[in-house]
Amino acid sequence: MKKYFQRLGSSLMLPVAVLPAAALLLGIGYAIDPSGWGGGSPVAAFLIKAGGSIIDNMAILFAVGVALGMAKERDGSAGLSGLVAYLVITTLLSTNTVAMIKGVDPSQVNAAFGKIQNQFIGIMSGLVAASMYNRFSEVKLPDALAFFSGKRLVPIVTSAVMLVVSGIFYFIWPIVYSGLVAFGEAISGLGFIGAGLYGFFNRLLIPVGLHHALNSVFWFDVANINDIGNFWAGTGVKGVTGMYQAGFFPIMMFGLIGAAFAIYKTAKPERKKEVGSLMFAAGFASFLTGVTEPLEFSFMFVAPGLYIVHAALTGLSLAVSAFFHWTAGFGFSAGLIDFVLSSRLPLANKPYMLLVQGLIFGLIYYELFKFLIVKFNIATPGREPLEAGTEQFNVELNGTDAALNLKSNSNNSKYATMASIIYEGLGEDSNIVSIENCITRLRVEVKDINKVDQGKIKKANIPGVKVTGPNNIQVIVGPQVQFVAEEIEKLRK
Repeated sequence: MKKYFQRLGSSLMLPVAVLPAAALLLGIGYAIDPSGWGGGSPVAAFLIKAGGSIIDNMAILFAVGVALGMAKERDGSAGLSGLVAYLVITTLLSTNTVAMIKGVDPSQVNAAFGKIQNQFIGIMSGLVAASMYNRFSEVKLPDALAFFSGKRLVPIVTSAVMLVVSGIFYFIWPIVYSGLVAFGEAISGLGFIGAGLYGFFNRLLIPVGLHHALNSVFWFDVANINDIGNFWAGTGVKGVTGMYQAGFFPIMMFGLIGAAFAIYKTAKPERKKEVGSLMFAAGFASFLTGVTEPLEFSFMFVAPGLYIVHAALTGLSLAVSAFFHWTAGFGFSAGLIDFVLSSRLPLANKPYMLLVQGLIFGLIYYELFKFLIVKFNIATPGREPLEAGTEQFNVELNGTDAALNLKSNSNNSKYATMASIIYEGLGEDSNIVSIENCITRLRVEVKDINKVDQGKIKKANIPGVKVTGPNNIQVIVGPQVQFVAEEIEKLRK
């Protein structure tokens, strides 16, 4: 199960990598036109819509990315099936479709169906699609239906399975969503304790997309709180209105930066450059714009225990700021841009104290995350076990091995040469059952492990080779593993 979630986390890295750029576009556009959101500035409109095209469709990116990453082969039909799965359930369970099924006006449909397009549904769609690909991509139908055999069958089967899944969610989704709304209303009268509980569950529910249920209670007018609307309109109580927003600033501007730095510091030396670039981009997006998904999704599945700690610290932050009546608000999210804009509003109360609180929480996040990662050997990005020695194998430069001087070749020919050596060492197609890559490794299933020539593979100038099972072997390549894997796929065709 642990390896399954680690693989899921790795699958999310592809879509997550594009999110920081989208967050910056949104943040800059909103800063240019904070009140009109593009209505008063063509430049702001251009940036906001460009960023929104990615952030607003994050669930689709997850559906495709997870389907590709969890399938036994990174094949386009797996990604297409992920998209098909997502479109089926989100269309069948949309507000208008449910209204048609029930024969009622759309306004009478449970609000849960208006939030069906979320990250959880995207991830689930990708997992279903990958499962169908792994099961049906090699099925051969009778000659009359031969056109639909193999990989063409996968999207068809996926759509059929999602009909069943949609039927189940038709009954389950509104119950869960409505229950969370009721829970939010129950804790809304608990003062700073209620704010803390809200912050905890807000973060905890992000992976399943149900944080919107709680947000609707505290941020909008579902339970007559309307924290965002009242704060920006100046209609509320100074030091109280904004209490369900203020505590997010220390987390998004400082806390998660500390977490990102801890993940970077604890990464393996050979992975620091790669992890550092991801953490910097995701951290900068969180600090400036308050978009935290790039950071959170980078570790929530590979290290769920850390994510629970993050949720608890978020709850504590909201409780602290609410207790001391330090308030600020946001129209987009709790980043620097919204902090600067909201700190000048009438209901902002000692907002500078949120910066002090943020510095403290940043230090807590860093020290606590670093301690937990090292203490429990948590496989955060950059700490995935190589399961092989890190010694470099030198290539002999005499006789026929002189042609293997990889450093002198261009990148493309270098990867092609490495792929050719590894491919031959694995026993070529007659011995290879399946091959896939994660961030640094080739994971290979072979028919006969005795036919694998590890000495030959090591001549590709790779860090190491590790047998992990009776028919499984891992080839440690490094961050460039994707390009080597692509060259091997060319050889297998």
